Amino acid sequence: MPMRYWAIILLLAAGWGSSFFFNEILLRELGPLTVGLGRVAFGALGCWIWLLGRKSIKGGRVGLGNVNLTVLLLFSAFQYAIPLTLYPVTQQYITSSAAGVVNAMTPIMVVIVSHLWPQGEKMTSLRSIGVGLGFCGIVLLAVPALQGQGESDPLALFATMGAPLCYAIALNLIRWMDGMDRVLLTTWSLTFAAILLLPSTLISEGLPVIQEATTWYALFTIGFVLTSAAFILLFWLIPLVGGTTASTITFIAPVSSVLLGVLILNETLALIQYLGMVVIFFGMLFVDGRIFRPRDIQPGS
Repeated sequence: MPMRYWAIILLLAAGWGSSFFFNEILLRELGPLTVGLGRVAFGALGCWIWLLGRKSIKGGRVGLGNVNLTVLLLFSAFQYAIPLTLYPVTQQYITSSAAGVVNAMTPIMVVIVSHLWPQGEKMTSLRSIGVGLGFCGIVLLAVPALQGQGESDPLALFATMGAPLCYAIALNLIRWMDGMDRVLLTTWSLTFAAILLLPSTLISEGLPVIQEATTWYALFTIGFVLTSAAFILLFWLIPLVGGTTASTITFIAPVSSVLLGVLILNETLALIQYLGMVVIFFGMLFVDGRIFRPRDIQPGS
């Protein structure tokens, strides 16, 4: 695979890992629901600009067509509205680095939900080991908090696992929309997510008042760059490298979230929490399974 594709994978992983850092910046001035709404709204706007620009140059539709609207609304909620709001909510009580590591539980949650999903992919012995390691890693992450020593609240830490669970449900829902263009799906999903979040956000937090320039920079970055541009780039990349290779983003993203949290936000991680990260990483390796598959050995090699 060309190195430029690996560079894009690293760029996407670093970007998505940094989203938890930007959440921390936004939470200094905005409420958590406003942070979630701002991300999906700016993300939707960026996707609409791209989609309409593509239509004017190459043609193509921007309407929903025959898509099942109920499934699309459910997908919008579980892929964007709920998890992208849940992270800012729980990041009021946990560190950004911890949130990034919990997000790495997504492949493990996918295995569990797919096993229980009607006609879903059943869990193998390797994946069962990966699921067990993943939950052991989360427990290790929570140990300092349970002992009253860490910066993260243990209940909030476990509540954050609801976001990877939402992603797992969304990845199973997307099977019912295989015929829909992925950029079109992302655009409409983000739009519906913003509509779903708008009433509760206005009722709970009112209209936002932004006084700091850094808040606007963080909002533009997390919305336009890390949501609309990142997803559009990912959907361009997947046909070129394959979904399996693109999934390595999940392995790399926690590194940037931890580095930014520790080096810039002065967050601290205990030794046992680093051990928890390693255990989660090995859990993802078992879920992925590639390193355990026999490789073909060519004669003379």
